[in-house]
Amino acid sequence: MPFLGQDWRSPGWRWVKTEDGWKRCEPFSPALEDGNNQLNDISHTVILTGDGEDEEIYGTEDCEFAAKKRKKDHFRDNTDSQCFYREKWIYVHKESTKERHGYCTLGEAFNRLDFSSAIQDIRRFNYVVKLLQLIAKSQLTSLSGAAQKNYFNILDKIVQKVMEDQYNPRLIKDLLQDLSSTLCILIRGVGKSELVGNVNVWICRLETILLWQQQLKNLQMNKQVNNGLTLSDLPLHMLNNILYRFSDGWDIITLGQVTPTLYMLSEDRQLWKKLCQYHFAEKQFCRHLILSEEGHIDWKLMYFALQKYYPIKEQYGDTLHFCRHCSILFWKDYHLALLLKDTGHPCTASDPNTCLMPVSPQHFIDLFKF
Repeated sequence: MPFLGQDWRSPGWRWVKTEDGWKRCEPFSPALEDGNNQLNDISHTVILTGDGEDEEIYGTEDCEFAAKKRKKDHFRDNTDSQCFYREKWIYVHKESTKERHGYCTLGEAFNRLDFSSAIQDIRRFNYVVKLLQLIAKSQLTSLSGAAQKNYFNILDKIVQKVMEDQYNPRLIKDLLQDLSSTLCILIRGVGKSELVGNVNVWICRLETILLWQQQLKNLQMNKQVNNGLTLSDLPLHMLNNILYRFSDGWDIITLGQVTPTLYMLSEDRQLWKKLCQYHFAEKQFCRHLILSEEGHIDWKLMYFALQKYYPIKEQYGDTLHFCRHCSILFWKDYHLALLLKDTGHPCTASDPNTCLMPVSPQHFIDLFKF
């Protein structure tokens, strides 16, 4: 029977040794190529040190040692480990087989999947932020050192994107608040916790988070100058339809603060009733009934009260997908899927689309619990 897929006995890819172990790499980035050229130049030159009186000449062997050390520092400083990986998928295996040894960890998946590019896609932005928030709450200590550096690199890119585009700052504020609370607890219990790295590094990261929080607090929304049609020019029934499309109560409240007309529409009892019915079951209503002064059910207060006790349904423009046939987790590129019939991963199923399953942020974390 033929071996389907990438043969583990083949010559394989190029590999490079880093501080965090061996990593598969594609042709090096231009910055790394320049660094390699500089290191090669060093190995063929003579280095002079001293104050002018006593000079020490390093031989070729010492130069090679210095070159290796500088190359080592390069990998330590350039923490964007995603440049080593070409694929946007990862095989999720929880036990050793003849072809594969070991198992896949949350940190490895976080490094291999291209989250840096995902945050540039507006459909995937909220998904990645929610995933980072769940990791901050409970899985931060399970990440390896490389994955933790990658986590903060992606978080830095998210903050910078929000500062530039002013897109959904509320989500990032919640993420940073949860992350800072977790770090405060872990740093206080240093010696008892499982944080990877020096405590001073984590204190520096906490200070960076506090700086980000201050920047987001001082963020001023730019007023859009547009002489064409605006939201206020739309008829009432269209504005009402827009509000009914929202699945988050905070988004409804935020939009209601734009104009008096939108505020009036955002206070509609029927709107909040539909929102409650979408997220919660009828049995949950009976346990937390809130009545207004007129004796009617206050659906708006009900929504926020129920939210404290029960999880709401999550909606994302795009998510990671899991192939049940191949046990592969990957980003699905819909453009390639339509044009080239590309599923986004090396699948051997006769009809790959029937094997795909969307993965929620919580499901992503649960995949790597052993």
